[in-house]
Amino acid sequence: MDSSTNDVVKEFPPYFRVFKDGRVERLGRFAVIDHSPTGLDEKTHVQSKDVVVSSESGVSARLFLPKISGPHHKFPLVVHYHGGGFCIGSPSSKTFHNYLASLASQANAVVISVDYRLAPEHRLPIAHEDSWAALQWVASHCSGQGPEPWLNEHADFGRVFLAGESAGANIAHYVAVQAGATGLAGPKIVGLLILHPFFGGKEIDEMYNFMCPTNAGRNDPILYPEVDPNLSRMAGEKVLICLAEKDWLKDRGVAYCETLRKSSWGGNVELYETEGEGHGFFLLNPGSDKVEPLMKVLVDFIDQV
Repeated sequence: MDSSTNDVVKEFPPYFRVFKDGRVERLGRFAVIDHSPTGLDEKTHVQSKDVVVSSESGVSARLFLPKISGPHHKFPLVVHYHGGGFCIGSPSSKTFHNYLASLASQANAVVISVDYRLAPEHRLPIAHEDSWAALQWVASHCSGQGPEPWLNEHADFGRVFLAGESAGANIAHYVAVQAGATGLAGPKIVGLLILHPFFGGKEIDEMYNFMCPTNAGRNDPILYPEVDPNLSRMAGEKVLICLAEKDWLKDRGVAYCETLRKSSWGGNVELYETEGEGHGFFLLNPGSDKVEPLMKVLVDFIDQV
């Protein structure tokens, strides 16, 4: 890069740095996304393709369809929001693609993962707004007349789950609250799969402050669900919260669990903790022997409808 480090106005290693002219440079292993192609996975028989959610915003999604037994075969639908600190990641990256194809195969579910716009080029809460708009787009298929045939033909809108990990778990929670508060018509959101969630701590993270300069601090319901007046209206009957023993965000996940249990929301909260692993291990180290037990917990949660 031609610009010197003197032109850097803000830097958050290992994620990104911002230059005076507004350019953003992703750092280290986040600098290049290793994209996975769509198509048929010969091992799992899961098909995948990319779909346009909004031509206006440019938001797209990657759709995963498990092996079908006939033209009218219906599956539960998982609407997924990827992690990455709101500033990195994509459903098309190999890391997320492989995980989502595995989830679609093992849970026997249609999975759609939203490629929301990333910070800091698009300041928060744009990622949340894109994700909520994407769920509304998904809901437009409930009549069987939406723009995407796979959703029309194979998604069971009576069995819908919202899912995400880390920042994506934060988004999944936000979208569930919006769905409940607005009375989103069509899909029945059965539950949430919340993995290694990112919420606010005792002090607001500096990087989050930079990416979301309009946040309301400890009064921001995106960061602190306990202050959200609409929490009791959150869509879904049950929530599965998955934590990891060595995750630096574990305490925030525990606090989120306690918040839901103390609230007047009234649904069922399940907590599962993986011993000896850190944040996002199932993505960063998919060969870990702890991944299969975690996946079984996710699959069982979806199956118990």
